[in-house]
Amino acid sequence: METTAKKYTFKDFASDQEVRWCPGCDDYVILRSMQKALPEMNVKKEDVVFISGIGCSSRFPYYMDTYGMHGIHGRAPGIASGVKLANPDLSVWIITGDGDAMAIGGNHFIHVLRRNLDLNILLFNNEIYGLTKGQFSPTSLVGQKTKSSPYGNIQQPFSPGELAIGAHARFFARIGGNSPKEMSQLFIEAHNFKGTSLIEILQNCVIFNDGCFTNVTDKAVREDKQIYLKHGMPMIFGKQKNKGLVLNGLKLEVVTIGENGVTENDILVHDAKESDPTLHQMLVRLEYPIATGIIRSVNDITLEEKMDNLTKQVKANSNFKKTSDLFFSGETYEVK
Repeated sequence: METTAKKYTFKDFASDQEVRWCPGCDDYVILRSMQKALPEMNVKKEDVVFISGIGCSSRFPYYMDTYGMHGIHGRAPGIASGVKLANPDLSVWIITGDGDAMAIGGNHFIHVLRRNLDLNILLFNNEIYGLTKGQFSPTSLVGQKTKSSPYGNIQQPFSPGELAIGAHARFFARIGGNSPKEMSQLFIEAHNFKGTSLIEILQNCVIFNDGCFTNVTDKAVREDKQIYLKHGMPMIFGKQKNKGLVLNGLKLEVVTIGENGVTENDILVHDAKESDPTLHQMLVRLEYPIATGIIRSVNDITLEEKMDNLTKQVKANSNFKKTSDLFFSGETYEVK
């Protein structure tokens, strides 16, 4: 991708459109985090495309001074795949929500991950349908009372991370919607990753599901309730940095460094690049502490590269060098 000589600021990526999200929504944080991250990606504005489906999150392209498209419900991955395959030099971003991606867009979501095109997905997960006024979504918790489940939701929710790794996602990260600094850095890491990247953002909906992630994202508790993973670093967390993760049989277990003979050497070291997804899936499923940061980042050949390789192979082995060779390759006759 051609780099830019001009040094942008976040203002260069802010459009002239009035931002129309509810006051206090984490979407504002995500928007500003992206606008601050893009100047660090060394990419031209005209080479950036945001494509969305339907939902509160999908207003995003309007607020970015880049190319963009507001698509139809659940179909952003299909549109984005076409954009990327037609012009591989573009930096393509899919903006979606938990309902848009995993309900009507479920098949598109898992297959874009499986195919591994070189594009990026931001999944705004607020465990509710916000734009259509508060119905339960595929990530809503069992027992959650909503406009469409007044007596409590009885359907088991999807975990975006479990679904992604099950679909052979090569890059999966997770971050709280109130962590702008870390979020911007994850956006840069996703951009630099060659393949499909997925970032799940734990986003609060102040109107229809207020406080849905407060128990892990609130500033007063997040150091003790989250573990921010970094490749090659011990899995340590807590305000005192004295908690860590060890493997006890087939389960991850929280231990305290300094107790029962536990030392820092006993703590698991995070390997985001391990191709075997077993431990990554365990980290995704972990409820305490909840894993954030880059959980999985495995290099693999992209769909574009596979298509290029196949095209070269077919051309090299083909007896047809031009269209007329094909037209006149079989039995022919003249009509007089």
